Amino acid sequence: SRAPAARHRSCRGVMTTICDLPEDVLVELLSLLPAQDLICACRLVCTQWRYVVDLTTLWKRKCQRDGFYVQNSDRSVSDWKIFYMLCNLKRNLIKNPCAEENFQHWKLDNNDGDKWKIEDLPGPQGKDLPDPEVHKYFVTSYGPCFKSQLITLQKEGYWNQLMDEKRPEIVVKDWYAARFDCGCRYELTVRLLSEDYIVLEEFHPEPVVIEQWSDAMWREISHTFQNYPAGVRYIWFQHGGQDTQFWAGWYGIRVTNSSITIGPLTL
Repeated sequence: SRAPAARHRSCRGVMTTICDLPEDVLVELLSLLPAQDLICACRLVCTQWRYVVDLTTLWKRKCQRDGFYVQNSDRSVSDWKIFYMLCNLKRNLIKNPCAEENFQHWKLDNNDGDKWKIEDLPGPQGKDLPDPEVHKYFVTSYGPCFKSQLITLQKEGYWNQLMDEKRPEIVVKDWYAARFDCGCRYELTVRLLSEDYIVLEEFHPEPVVIEQWSDAMWREISHTFQNYPAGVRYIWFQHGGQDTQFWAGWYGIRVTNSSITIGPLTL
């Protein structure tokens, strides 16, 4: 009757735990977990796990697993954990950029003339956008029409320390076009704002004036914020314009496919 108990004790004596696994195996296993679990839970388990979670090899493995790894990028990536976080967060922070949800998420700052309208591409006297995924655009009238979005970075997952210490690049893009038969004006303003809404940096190019009988082609405008001051907490994006011939209806500038992305230089 004592034999089974003895066998049980000897089995328990040789039983191993996950902590006994070789480091490379532990790296492989932990790299399967979501980043938030690694930082908020796994890192607190014990000294060994904290050491493994902080390893460059673990975050490089996660980048490879999720398709973020770029060949020959080892020299340009100074912190693979931050690189992974930025890649994982990277997306368009402008909501409803292509008018698929009417005017939802947009604040209509100026809505004059016959007001903002949404039309289907290519629209009257217009042309299709190069991106076949885009089907609609916003169009202005004969009075000033401007609309904006305010992006709260912390709500989007970009914590203060990340923005202040790493200063990841902020890429702004917008697409605009005119009708063939009417001249118009396009304007864009993007501001990086502090907690108190103080402007820390601004992109506000000269307004684009398109003459009547243009090619009606869609054009992209792009700007990258780099090495901006610490303290950025919000991004304010505003665009719009009007027609230059004061025709009733919707003969002004057309805009769509706006985007703001935050991410590492290597992507």
